[in-house]
Amino acid sequence: MNLYDFIKKTSVTEFAKYLDHTLLKPNASYKDLEKAIEDTYKYGFACLVVPPSLVSKAREIASGNVRLATVIGFPLGNTFTEIKVEEARLAIDRGVKEIDMVMNINLFKSGLYDKVLEDIKAVVNVAKEYGDIIVKVIIETGLLSDEEKVRAAQIVVESGADFVKTCTGFVAGRATIHDVMLLSRTVKGKIGVKASGGIRHAADAISMIMAGASRIGTSTAPQIIEEFIKLKNEIK
Repeated sequence: MNLYDFIKKTSVTEFAKYLDHTLLKPNASYKDLEKAIEDTYKYGFACLVVPPSLVSKAREIASGNVRLATVIGFPLGNTFTEIKVEEARLAIDRGVKEIDMVMNINLFKSGLYDKVLEDIKAVVNVAKEYGDIIVKVIIETGLLSDEEKVRAAQIVVESGADFVKTCTGFVAGRATIHDVMLLSRTVKGKIGVKASGGIRHAADAISMIMAGASRIGTSTAPQIIEEFIKLKNEIK
């Protein structure tokens, strides 16, 4: 399927479900949060991703009208596993349905793959206690070689998580077609691939989806979907 066919065959509602709208900048205010919730509800994005400190307020404002996600061990991934577990539990108790956690890159770079797996599984196990919580694992592709990306994706599959995710957008690099294709080939449909980091336009998002991404993380989801709507109108 080419870009034209994707735009023609994919409805706006279907496209919106690929997008995780993110509000993770440290200077985000309650006013920004209100706008993000409004946009997530208006367009029907897959979820709204907020930092742990905004989860309770987001739940209060959203009143159950949007699906909430948060980040764990963000953005470096190098905190204690016990802290990640407690962060996840507190967030889920406050209404979060999706968790985007950061892999412990220090341990991974040290070749301590069993410990990396334990760290991820500890969070996955908390999510499973609650039943239907989705866990995405950020491997920070900008810090890894291709061989390391493959190994990290394999660990994520083994952990029982639901997605492997490219980047935080705060540390190094950005999502690339190459990385999405590499991760997609590695996980072989066993889990999803989330492309995140530097995705700003509809064409970029569509290219990532066509490369194998099943979710797109972006702080510009409203702009992306408006561009998508414009593209659909142009090809009618």
